[in-house]
Amino acid sequence: MTDPTLWMTIAAASLLGLVITTQAALKGWRGWLDLRRLEIEQHRETRDDRSAPSPAARIEIADLKERVRKLEAIAAGVEL
Repeated sequence: MTDPTLWMTIAAASLLGLVITTQAALKGWRGWLDLRRLEIEQHRETRDDRSAPSPAARIEIADLKERVRKLEAIAAGVEL
């Protein structure tokens, strides 16, 4: 077991295994990043396709904001 050739072969094989594992992990990471980029692009496209909210929806949102302000004022103890 003291043969230097054996130890060099084991070291080379270990290094090769490490390189192969690292390359596979890097390829998987890049693939995952590409997938996330595609998802973000699709999300942006669908968001851009939506039109402006209708006037009724704007009124409803404004009403809800006013209700929230009133509830926050009540919780803070401020009289309106």
